[in-house]
Amino acid sequence: MKAEAYLDLPYHIRLQHRDDGDGAYWFATVEELPGCMSDGDTESDALTAIRDAMHGWISTALEDGRPIPEPRKDESLTFSGQFRVRLPSGLHAALADEARREGVSLNHFVSSALSAAVGWRRPPAPEP
Repeated sequence: MKAEAYLDLPYHIRLQHRDDGDGAYWFATVEELPGCMSDGDTESDALTAIRDAMHGWISTALEDGRPIPEPRKDESLTFSGQFRVRLPSGLHAALADEARREGVSLNHFVSSALSAAVGWRRPPAPEP
């Protein structure tokens, strides 16, 4: 199979908004292809660049005779959106206090904090 054929497979691309101090940008990685990454000024630029990076990654692997990982099966349907976590009572109290100060539920506060910790939140859309 040629590299182009692999590009049509449903690989999982992770897109993150980052700012390393020199300005904000979008960073893309392919979860199944270790070290396959790229970036761009916009989401669209990063997605175009990661496709080029995938082509290069796959082409090199084929030339070297290395196996190309298959896209993983989508497991999103197996997650309910709920899980139970145990934590120290002092941390529970601190989280509840912060949620109260922000005027949101503990669930909302913890969900937002976890989202930020893994870079899942997207930045607000620019004002027109």
